[in-house]
Amino acid sequence: MSGKINLLPHRQERRKRARTHFAVLGGITAALGLVIVAGGWFFYLQRIGVQDDRNKFMKSEIAKLDKEIDEIKEVKDKISALLARKQVIETLQADRVQSVYLLDELVRQMPEGVFLKTMKQRGPGVELLGYAQSNARVSTLMRNIESSPWLTSPKLIEVKATTVGKMRISEFSMNLGLKRPTVGGSKDGVKDAAKDAPAKKG
Repeated sequence: MSGKINLLPHRQERRKRARTHFAVLGGITAALGLVIVAGGWFFYLQRIGVQDDRNKFMKSEIAKLDKEIDEIKEVKDKISALLARKQVIETLQADRVQSVYLLDELVRQMPEGVFLKTMKQRGPGVELLGYAQSNARVSTLMRNIESSPWLTSPKLIEVKATTVGKMRISEFSMNLGLKRPTVGGSKDGVKDAAKDAPAKKG
């Protein structure tokens, strides 16, 4: 005699257990996922915080360097200004004694029979206007200037015959250059240099 067995409650129970098992696994998986996401978020949040601190430190150091660079530039500008003033002072000191050097050297290099009417100095350039007993005297003056340690580049502009009183002489105009003396040079140095290169008198 065979009996009928109802398996429906057993199947429902198994399905219920499967659903429960699936729900538990799903919950565990979701929780694990949340833990992983939270851990990653916290990790990268810390990394971002550390990088922000580094960025702030770098910005503060860059600001300090910029300030130091500005201070260095300011010091360099002051040094440049002082050097420029020093150069101006040295130039003024040199120019102050140029006239003395010029007059002293012209007296030494002026040959007999040559007389100056006017002399104009514009910086290192000098214009001479004078009289000479002959053209040869003018040539001698130019040679003396060329051999001078302080005068340079004589250039004859014009020479012409003229009469002063009842004497017929040559009137000449000439340009020349004056070498800039070194700062601290002395008049004795000019005389010594002149002695080393004596002028030709003619």
